[in-house]
Amino acid sequence: MPTNVILETSIPGLPLRRGKVRDVYDLGETLLFVASDRISAFDVVMPNGIPHKGEVLTRLSAFWLGRLSDIRHHLIEVIEDRAPAGLERHLDVLRGRSMLVRKLRVAPIECVVRGYITGSGWKEYTQAGTVCGIRLPAGLRQCDPLPEPVFTPATKADEGHDENISFDEMCHNIGTQSAELLRDHSIAVYRAAAAYARQRGVIIADTKFEWALDDGRPVLVDEVLTPDSSRFWPADAYEPGHDQPSFDKQYVRNYLETLDWNKAPPGPRLPDDVVANTSRKYIEAYERLTGSPFPRR
Repeated sequence: MPTNVILETSIPGLPLRRGKVRDVYDLGETLLFVASDRISAFDVVMPNGIPHKGEVLTRLSAFWLGRLSDIRHHLIEVIEDRAPAGLERHLDVLRGRSMLVRKLRVAPIECVVRGYITGSGWKEYTQAGTVCGIRLPAGLRQCDPLPEPVFTPATKADEGHDENISFDEMCHNIGTQSAELLRDHSIAVYRAAAAYARQRGVIIADTKFEWALDDGRPVLVDEVLTPDSSRFWPADAYEPGHDQPSFDKQYVRNYLETLDWNKAPPGPRLPDDVVANTSRKYIEAYERLTGSPFPRR
């Protein structure tokens, strides 16, 4: 494994919650989000990681939060040249892949917005003419744009599978007013990001957001519009009617679909070429969207 792949972090003495990709440390009044190079597919974490992946997720999230200046978010700073007090000796691990964020109560919902019919949505559409139970027009081709972005919430799961739920279920879980607020903000952010990305030669086919509610106001949290949370397609190669080339972990999913694997833990080890190509795709997504070279270390 390349020496720059970080699968786990260890900061003794701090409460730790380890998600599929992020290690979250409780600093008291704030949280420290550390994006590892772990990669999950079909909600299973693979045994080997993707070089530079954590840095791409962190830096790209920070880029989007800077662009979406009218949206409240939890980011205080990306850890670059200084570590939080007492963690100075961990700076080499934290640099570029860590965010100091506000501590907030996160809504237990994945706010998914779909602008194109693809992935599991396409499979459902071919069987029932719906996506997550929402009726769509007849005659759509694979990867066609939808007439309007569709909001399809899901439950959050640190382990195991996220589960799609109806908007009514979301209303039941967090209240109708909060559900409508998060739905409307999610669609608005998707529209703004998709319009910008298209100018940069990238189609955002779908994405998922996480939100907190602070005094009833939405606050965008966790990663934002990254190759882990979104499907990115090159606009110059877009051709509906089949799968699209991508700048995200769809490349890993496509490889895994060729295996005799039941999509349950443990995940299979990824071959070196799949790892290297996925790393290149993540970095290309960053460079296309930001217009800046990726700051390799």
